[in-house]
Amino acid sequence: MKTRDWPIRSKLTALVVAPVTALLALWIFATTLTFGPALNLLSARTLLYDLGRPGETVVTELQRERRLSVVQLAGNTELPALAEQRGRTDRAVAELRRRVDGEPLRDAADDLLETRVDQLVTALSALPNGRKFIDERKVDRAGAIGLYSGMVSAAFQAFAGMATLTDPDLNRQALALTALGRSRELLGQSDALLAGALTAGRFAEGEHTQLVQAIGNQRWLTESAVADLPESSRVAYQRLTESEAFTRLRSMQDALVVPNRSGRPTVDAAAWQASQDTVQQQLRDFELSEADALTDRSVPMAVRILVRLAAAGVLGLVAVVVSVLVALRVGRTLVRRLSGVRTAALELAEHRLPDVVARLRRGEQVDVAREAPPLEYGHDEIGEVGRAFTEVQRTAVQAAVDEVTLRRGLNEVFLNIARRSQSLVHRQLHLLDRMERRSEDPDELAELFRVDHLATRLRRHAEDLVILAGSAPGRGWRNPVAMVDLIRGAISEVEAYERVDVKAVHPAGVLGRSVGDIIHLLAELVENATAFSPPDTRVTVTGAQVANGYALEITDQGLGMSDAALETANTRLASSPEFDPAQSARLGLFVVARLAARHGVRVRLRPSGKGGVTAVVLVPGDLVTTEPPAGPDPATLGTASADPSRRLARTARRAGLECRHH
Repeated sequence: MKTRDWPIRSKLTALVVAPVTALLALWIFATTLTFGPALNLLSARTLLYDLGRPGETVVTELQRERRLSVVQLAGNTELPALAEQRGRTDRAVAELRRRVDGEPLRDAADDLLETRVDQLVTALSALPNGRKFIDERKVDRAGAIGLYSGMVSAAFQAFAGMATLTDPDLNRQALALTALGRSRELLGQSDALLAGALTAGRFAEGEHTQLVQAIGNQRWLTESAVADLPESSRVAYQRLTESEAFTRLRSMQDALVVPNRSGRPTVDAAAWQASQDTVQQQLRDFELSEADALTDRSVPMAVRILVRLAAAGVLGLVAVVVSVLVALRVGRTLVRRLSGVRTAALELAEHRLPDVVARLRRGEQVDVAREAPPLEYGHDEIGEVGRAFTEVQRTAVQAAVDEVTLRRGLNEVFLNIARRSQSLVHRQLHLLDRMERRSEDPDELAELFRVDHLATRLRRHAEDLVILAGSAPGRGWRNPVAMVDLIRGAISEVEAYERVDVKAVHPAGVLGRSVGDIIHLLAELVENATAFSPPDTRVTVTGAQVANGYALEITDQGLGMSDAALETANTRLASSPEFDPAQSARLGLFVVARLAARHGVRVRLRPSGKGGVTAVVLVPGDLVTTEPPAGPDPATLGTASADPSRRLARTARRAGLECRHH
């Protein structure tokens, strides 16, 4: 995941969301851990009344049915009491099935308890077949005891699954009550074994041993269970064991566990039955009472846990909300401050600094302190960045001021040098003009014309400096000039003027105020055409009147230009950009763009049909007029060599002399 290019808002959001999400997850986890035990305690009442009570009733009825079944198997007749007992057992089992199938119990039970409840229901489903075997006497007394004891054992497994309370003391007490129930079941097994032996008159093989083991296990289990009961419950159980029925039953158990060679029971059946029934009932009542007390204790404890949970949950939620609010506020503040720095930087880079530079180039005065106000963003790291950026923008604005000042100074230097050169060139041309008029020798006159040509080119280059400095060259005409004379004047300022052919030129004139600049513009384009074409090729110039002005075309037969180069050059010609010294190789295009922009002339380059380039110059209609009448013969012109019209006439005359000379 690449986060370096994320917006600052997204980064701060990620920094906020991650810890807040972790805090919220921990809060939910802690709440769940606490809420689960509280619900477990609250569900203890549901488990007691939907499983414990009906399950205990089933166990009691099964124990009674087991005793009667063993008695019937020990005798020779069927017992009417057994049929009645089976009815009570079936009603208890039906009630248990109804309770365990209800949603309250299933919602309160965990997976282990549900599994053990299902095992109990499965074990009870074997009861009808077991009764059939007993009625048909296909099972002996030991088998009948094992059948019922297995069902009771499944019930106690389910009871043990209920003892999953989160409070250690309550859970230990619940397990102790379950162990007391198991000890009471061992007492019931002893009663069933003894009842069968008393009915048959003697113990079957192995029954006395089972009886002794059951009595021993019952006593050991009772002692272990009572030790885990609370102090008050132990005292209550101790008082219970001191009753007459408990004492008499224990005495009879002591008599039964001694070795018995005769195989006959050594206790009175009626006395045993009375004591055993009383003790069973007392133990059952004690267990139910303790279970109720246990449930009553679990509910207040669950309420206290829920209260603490609610308090902790509210405090945790408040902490989460406060964390979110603080994070959002701090994040929003950081985003706002950083966005302010970013906006200030973009404002400086995209608007303020270019505007300052443009104003400076227009000659306006700029206050650096006003254009680069300090950025106040506090006293922390962001504030330090703001102050550092303030210094940067002040330095940038000051650098722009210095750069424009330096450029203005260089322009002044260029202009000063150009003006001096122009003055010297004008004096030189004035001198040459007088010498040409005095000379009668054609050869000498031709040489003077060549020197005049060099001086004319030198004047154009001096004017380039004036244009680079942002000023007008100063050469102008008062009257309109014929288009053909204007073209010849431009050709006369080009080194390879002899390679230039003037083809069809429609008659027209150009207003005097723009003649000098258009001559210079055409000279630059013709110079480029001759410089970037082979020396043995020709450059042609044509002119025609068009709907919105006058179009001049300068065509060479050179190597041409690529589409990208043409597009770049046309863009520069159309926009008249600021002079860039790094673009000195295209100096002519820069001069042309400046001159064209001054008079609204449009210049565009395009490929020519012969592989070269055609420069199209469109002179706007407001500069074009009718062709003026022909001027005086250059040979009869007076001494006013400074008159520009005479210079054009002399150009035509020079061309004729050179043709005759060659």
